[in-house]
Amino acid sequence: MEPTADMPMGDWFKSPLGLRVLREEAALAMLALDNVFGFELLQVGAYGPSNQLLQGARTQHATLLAPEIAPGVTLCAPLDALPFKSDSIDAILLPHTLEVVQDPYAVLREAERVLTGEGCLMICGFNPFSGWGARRVFGRYFRRPAFPPGTQRMLSERRLRDWVALLGFDVDSVSGYLGFLPLTGGAEVRPRRALTSGGYLLKARKRVSTLTLIRPRRRVRPRVLVGAAEPTHKVRP
Repeated sequence: MEPTADMPMGDWFKSPLGLRVLREEAALAMLALDNVFGFELLQVGAYGPSNQLLQGARTQHATLLAPEIAPGVTLCAPLDALPFKSDSIDAILLPHTLEVVQDPYAVLREAERVLTGEGCLMICGFNPFSGWGARRVFGRYFRRPAFPPGTQRMLSERRLRDWVALLGFDVDSVSGYLGFLPLTGGAEVRPRRALTSGGYLLKARKRVSTLTLIRPRRRVRPRVLVGAAEPTHKVRP
């Protein structure tokens, strides 16, 4: 099923290619969430039917937040103004969210604000230097609908690494998935090298700001130099 100008993303996910994307992302998300614990996991942005990507959540709560009502969405709010206190969320999943918003860096900065220290950030993205990116470029050149539907841009893994580093994250891992070309063949669902795959999942941890104790400097008393008596060569009579 080729995307058309008015095709909702939900319909694309019913196509063979869309189903393949969902299948591989759900399997990779399950692996990524296996060691993510805490009280709250937040998926920012709806992607696919319901909350399929949160099935492997091991936190006490999992919330799907989106700007509009959709299947599985439990909270509606702007993605760049999350209704949470700073340092209150244990983990955040951004499933292609940065590729469909006007200001991806603002969304990323807001995710950093609400994450706790050592909080986990997971981001799914399409590789712009793969066949998936080439198909998007050629589609724009021939004025065809966006591929995949709703995508405004594709961010490279390198750019994303730079962004998260600037915001105080350390990258734990990057796992590739999907084949290099956007084909519907039933490829085995397994992690691939990010540079030779159609998509990637970047997993990072928010650095903990540590306070360095600065001890007061000891006041050093100035040294008083006592001049020695000058020798005399005078001979007394």
